[in-house]
Amino acid sequence: MKKVYSKIESINGSVITVKASGVKYGELAEIETSFGTSLAEVNKLNGDLVSLQVFAGGRGISTGDQTRFLGNEMRVSFSDNLMGRIFNGSGNPRDSGPALKDNLVQIGGPSVNPSKRIMAERMIRTGIPMIDMFNTLVVSQKLPIFSISGEPYNELLARIAMQAEVDVIVLGGMGLKYDDYLVFKETLENAGAMSRTVMFVHTAADPTVECLMIPDMCLAVGEQFALQGKDVLVLLTDMTNFADAMKEIAIIQEQVPSNRGYPGDLYSQLAARYEKAVDFEGAGSVTILAVTTMPGDDVTHPVPDNTGYITEGQFYLKNGRIEPFGSLSRLKQNVNGKTRPDHRALMDNMIKLYSSYKDTLEKKSMGFMMSEWDNKLLKYGLLFEKQMMDLSVNIPLEGALDAGWKILAECFKPEETGIKSELINQYWPK
Repeated sequence: MKKVYSKIESINGSVITVKASGVKYGELAEIETSFGTSLAEVNKLNGDLVSLQVFAGGRGISTGDQTRFLGNEMRVSFSDNLMGRIFNGSGNPRDSGPALKDNLVQIGGPSVNPSKRIMAERMIRTGIPMIDMFNTLVVSQKLPIFSISGEPYNELLARIAMQAEVDVIVLGGMGLKYDDYLVFKETLENAGAMSRTVMFVHTAADPTVECLMIPDMCLAVGEQFALQGKDVLVLLTDMTNFADAMKEIAIIQEQVPSNRGYPGDLYSQLAARYEKAVDFEGAGSVTILAVTTMPGDDVTHPVPDNTGYITEGQFYLKNGRIEPFGSLSRLKQNVNGKTRPDHRALMDNMIKLYSSYKDTLEKKSMGFMMSEWDNKLLKYGLLFEKQMMDLSVNIPLEGALDAGWKILAECFKPEETGIKSELINQYWPK
């Protein structure tokens, strides 16, 4: 029996308070307002006083409106019919397709029992050399892309969505500008990748509470596909908007703020989402790649700072490129020993030479004389940035390794590279 209450005790922004009994935390309710029906979620219990976050916001609500508790938490429909579809943070269609109401699965459940997980040891190919060759993405990994606003992180995610060798892409947008949403949609449609993609999108104009639902919706759907034996890549943008939505709601609820006004449970809220990354024994996997924008390029800001403790490395996006320094995939050693015998040696030595190029740039800017070695490094650095770091480069791992050898051969003698002679004999361009 659905309980109905016809008196609202207080309205504070998008949070309403109702006197009710037998209600649990996270339960959904429907509010009948002058604008129509809106969903609301229980987010605070204090005796018989129940606080609900109204999805559509507080506009049009009056104290005499009816509140009907539904007896269940937020759920999302799961089936193969999700493929190619776009939904909002309430699970309603954003495209012109029909609403899906069958086979509902609960969102925001616990992460997978560690004993059911297997070690991450398979590579996800993306066709981007700075990922595949230098910081390999591994199945069931959780990685943030640290970026400042203005960097092309949405374009990078769209590229990965098109090119990643996985079965299903689940894309979650939080606080997206409408233009960015359209870019994702058009890029995937034009590349023919929409047929294996599900999108849950919250735009900046949508209710704040829907922003909080996006990661849970994406991960619940991703987990279900993984249990069917599919490799799923969940792409999220932008987790800082997610944390800001949490902060906004915590302020309305008068929670005691922690660092820079964020709620005290910021770490555990982020971890609850990232820990959903898993490689199931005898089934599929969920891999998470999530953009985290750093306000003012400050990596000590609470959101990137907490994220770094949870995830297995990070990609730094700077000046439109994935930076070789600072970027790290902690699980890459699980896979890059099995790709090609030259992978590790080439990766390490190319980064070492690029570091020397950066030192040479500094010397040059101070007016030092350039030696023959310095000139070689300057040539190498420019080729490395153009053929490896440029995000428009799209080649498979083997092509990137071959290109790496060509760059070295163009700039150095074999003995100057610091690579073992048996690898040089095998791979040095003749």
